[in-house]
Amino acid sequence: MPAPRTVLLTGAAGGLGTLMRELLPDYGYELRLLDMRPIEGAPDAITADLADRDAVREAVRGVDAIIHLAGISLEAPFEKILKANIEGTYHLYEAAREEGVGRIVFASSNHAVGYTPRPQGDDPLIPVDTPRRPDTFYGLSKCFGEDLAQLYWDKHGLETVSVRIGSCFPEPTSVRMLSVWMSPADGARLFHAALTAEHVGHTVVHGSSANTRLWWDLTTARALGYEPQDDSEPWAEKLIAEQGELDPENEAHAYLGGHFVTDPPIWPY
Repeated sequence: MPAPRTVLLTGAAGGLGTLMRELLPDYGYELRLLDMRPIEGAPDAITADLADRDAVREAVRGVDAIIHLAGISLEAPFEKILKANIEGTYHLYEAAREEGVGRIVFASSNHAVGYTPRPQGDDPLIPVDTPRRPDTFYGLSKCFGEDLAQLYWDKHGLETVSVRIGSCFPEPTSVRMLSVWMSPADGARLFHAALTAEHVGHTVVHGSSANTRLWWDLTTARALGYEPQDDSEPWAEKLIAEQGELDPENEAHAYLGGHFVTDPPIWPY
């Protein structure tokens, strides 16, 4: 399909949102920015909470597609996750349905399958249809988002690409991240592919670069037209020297979700 012209980017003030609002305009997108917090240097950005259904519908009105990054991105009490990630995502989908938006790119997470054992030795890559095994309430909310996306495709014809993001930072910062890292440039490539591929229905993809130490299968992402160009390997020697190799006897090293399984970082707000 042709690239949508106007895209609503929720969570535009966050770490990933900041990276994408800098990179996606190069693909020809006009971004409409939304976040709970004001965005420095973006006076036209919409400051709104996803709990405000009227404000969400107004933000959605007239856009061609949505990239949904907003919400709590770490662990938090269930009541906070419920409001921000579950009810907020529902409000966004309802607004998209009401306004006739045809496609959403949903930021899911590796933590939706965080209790999946990581591949070791000659183990095959983790397939995209691996059973969901969330490692936190945060990961559970991403399972909900994927199911909501499936419902809205089956019931309303609203397409979604759910991207189980590994870790999208300018460079990997841990040995585990060498296997799930997605460079910002590859993140923009993947989001662009997710916005423009034909007939996606509801497609779940793994979101990472083509890392030498890759843990999961990128087949469904590549089927969208995604061609990752980066690899975490240039950082491997330094990170392993500083942190050591992953220990399969360490529970935080044994699962895809890493330390989210044992000691998840807590949302500070």
